[in-house]
Amino acid sequence: MGVLDIYGFEIFQDNSFEQFIINYCNEKLQQIFILLTLKEEQEEYIREGITWTHVDYFDNSIICNLIEDNKSGILAMLDEECLRPGEVNEETFLNKLNQVFAKHQRYESRITQNAKHIMDSSLPINCFRIQHYAGKVTYNVTGFIEKNNDLLFRDLSQAMWKAKHALLRRLFPEGDPQKASLKRPPTAGSQFKASVFTLMKNLYSKNPNYIRCIKPNDNKRPAVFTDGLVQAQVRYLGLLENVQVRRAGYAFRQAYEPCLERYKILCKETWPHWKGSGRDGVRSVFSSLSIDPKELAYGYTKIFIRSPSTLFDLERRRQQRVQELAALIQAAFRAWKCRKNYQEIRRSQILISAWFRGQRERKKYLKMKTSAILIQAYIRSWKSRKLLRELRQQKCRAQAATTISAYWKGYQTRKEYKKYFRSGASDRIANFVYQRLIQKFFLGLKDNLPSMSVINHNWPPARYKFLTNANQELKKIFHHWRCKKYREHLPPKDKEALQDKLCASELFKGKKSLYPKSISQPFRGEYLGLKENPKYRKLETTANDKLVMADHVKKVNRGDGKTSSRILLLTKSHIILADLKAAQPKTAITLNDIESISVSCYSDGLLVLHIRESSTADTKGDFLLISDHVIELVTRLHQTMLEATKQKLKLQVVDEFLVKFKQSNITVKLVKTDETQGTAPVAGRKAAIGWRCWSTKVKLLLIQRQLHWTFRDSGAENMI
Repeated sequence: MGVLDIYGFEIFQDNSFEQFIINYCNEKLQQIFILLTLKEEQEEYIREGITWTHVDYFDNSIICNLIEDNKSGILAMLDEECLRPGEVNEETFLNKLNQVFAKHQRYESRITQNAKHIMDSSLPINCFRIQHYAGKVTYNVTGFIEKNNDLLFRDLSQAMWKAKHALLRRLFPEGDPQKASLKRPPTAGSQFKASVFTLMKNLYSKNPNYIRCIKPNDNKRPAVFTDGLVQAQVRYLGLLENVQVRRAGYAFRQAYEPCLERYKILCKETWPHWKGSGRDGVRSVFSSLSIDPKELAYGYTKIFIRSPSTLFDLERRRQQRVQELAALIQAAFRAWKCRKNYQEIRRSQILISAWFRGQRERKKYLKMKTSAILIQAYIRSWKSRKLLRELRQQKCRAQAATTISAYWKGYQTRKEYKKYFRSGASDRIANFVYQRLIQKFFLGLKDNLPSMSVINHNWPPARYKFLTNANQELKKIFHHWRCKKYREHLPPKDKEALQDKLCASELFKGKKSLYPKSISQPFRGEYLGLKENPKYRKLETTANDKLVMADHVKKVNRGDGKTSSRILLLTKSHIILADLKAAQPKTAITLNDIESISVSCYSDGLLVLHIRESSTADTKGDFLLISDHVIELVTRLHQTMLEATKQKLKLQVVDEFLVKFKQSNITVKLVKTDETQGTAPVAGRKAAIGWRCWSTKVKLLLIQRQLHWTFRDSGAENMI
C-alpha cells in the first residue's frame, strides 16, 4: 500500500512558476479521479449492458492539454523560449502565449481581453489567467524562464557520479560517462512533466482510494463554517457528481468465475463442483439465497450488487458455511489421523510383541545355558576339591611319617650319644647363632650405607627385633661422623659463617619468633657500603679498631618517643652511633660499659643496651634501638664481647623489661596485636599514640611489625 500526499490547489495574491506546476499536478490528479470514478464506472455499466441514466460531469482534459501539449502547450512553449537563441525574456514568452491561445476559452490575458473588448483591471499586463477546475488563477510570468532553466551544469553532475556513494549516483544519473550527451539538460518544467506522467502511469496500474480535505474557512479558526467556501470546494472537486454515481450505481462488482469460486459453498447445487457456466452458477447461488432481485444486476461478464448490506450478508453466510465446512474437514481429518494412529499403534504392537517374545525366548535359553554351565562348574569343582583333599591327606600322611621317623631316629641317636655331650652346650650354640646374625647384620650395613650428604636421613632397617636399639645408635654415630667429616672439609669463610649461625641458634632458638626467618639470611656484617660511599669513609677511619658490623638503626629519643635514624658501627672495643646525614659520630660506648642486652620474644627489631651505672661514657641512660638485623647485631656483639672481655653477654629475651633513663626508670611491656595496626612506629608529644610526659608518669606506645610496646613508669601504680 502506498500513500500519495501532495500540495493542494494554490491560489495566492501573486502566483508564479511554482504555483503553476503544482496546480498542473492537481489538474492531472483531478483528471485521473474523474476517469476512475465517474467516467470509467459509467462506461462499465454501459459496457456490461446494465440499465443506466447518464450523470453529467466536468472533464478537465482541455485544461491538461492546454498545459502539457507537446507542441502547443504552455510548458512546451516555455521550453522552446528557454532554448531559443538570442534575447529571451518573459515578454516574448507572454506574446507567444497570446498568439497561440488567443481564442482558447480557458486562457485569458490583457491582450486577449482587449481583442474581445473586455475591460478587466484585475489582470496586469505581465500576467495571464487560466480557468482551472477549482477556479481562475492569475500567473505572473516574471521569473518563469529563469526558474525553468536547469542550473545544474554537466560537470557538477559528472563530479557527483564519480563519488563512490550509491545514493549520489542514483540522484545524478546524467553524470554517467556512458550516457554523456552534448544536448542541453532538460528544463525543470519538462522534468516535472515527466515525473507527473510516471506518477499517472503508476496510479492507473493501481486501485486508488481518495481522501478529500475540505477547508471550512480561510481564517484557520475552529467551529467556523463558511458555506460559500465549502460549496465551491464541493463543486470543483466533483464530489456531488461522484455521490450521484455512487448512489445510482452498484457498490460491488465482480467477474462471474471469482464470484462463483467464493460463494459456491452457499448452494448445494454448486458445491463442491459446478459443471455449467459461471453466470448460471452465480444465478443458482443467489436464487437459493432468496436475495431481492432489485439488489442484483447480471452483466455480460460481471455480477453487480447494489447495497453493501447485501454484500455483508453474503460474507456473513459464507463465514458461517466456512466454519461448518471447517468443522467437517476437522472431523474427517481427526478420523483419518486417529485411524492412521491406530494402524501405526497396531503395527508397532505387533512388532514389539514379536521382539518381546524373541527376547524372552533368548533370555530363557541363555538362562538355561548359564545354569547348565554353572551346574557343570560346581560338579567339576566338587570333584577337583575332593581329589585335592585326598592328595593333601596323602601328602600329610607321608610328611607325618617322615617327621615321626626323623624324630624317632634322632631320639634314638641322642639317647645313644647323650652320655658323650657336656652340660651347657645349648647356650654356646645359641651364642654362636647370635654372633653369626650380628656379623651378617654388620656386613649388610657395610654394603648399604647411605650417601655422605648431611641432609640425607635414610638408613637401612634392622631385620631382627633384638637389633633395633643397636641400629638406632649406629645411625646416630654415622650421622655425627658424617657431620664431622663435612666440617673438616669446609672452607674457613663458610666455617666462620656457620659458627655465627650456631651462636645465633644458641642465643635465640626457641626464644624469639624472628629467629626462624633469619636462618636463611646470611650475615653480611657491613650494610652501608663504606668503601664505595666517600661520605662514610671518614667513619671507617674514626673507628681505630677492626670494624665488625655497620648498619642503619633507629634510635628512640628519650624526650618525646620519636625515632631518629643513626649509623651503628661495631668494632672490637666500641659501639659508635653516628648521625646519618652528617656522618659524624655522636655517641661512643665501650664494650665494657655494656651490662646486658634486652630483646623481645616477638618478631620485632627492638633492642635495649643496658649501660652500667659506673660507665665513664657521657650518656643519659640505656639505649633503645630498632634494627632490621637485630639477630645478627646481638650475635656479633656477643662474639665480640666474649673475645674482648672473656665474658659472655647477658641476654634477656622477655616481653617486659626495665629501661634506665637519667630521670627515671621505665618498664617496657610488649603486647602482640593483629596486622591491621600497621608496621611503622608512631610517636608524638600530644598525639593519641605516642609520648605524654607528666611529673611522675610517662607513656610510650610504639607500633613496629604488628607489635605494641607500652612503657610504664616504675613508680606508678597503674599502667598508663
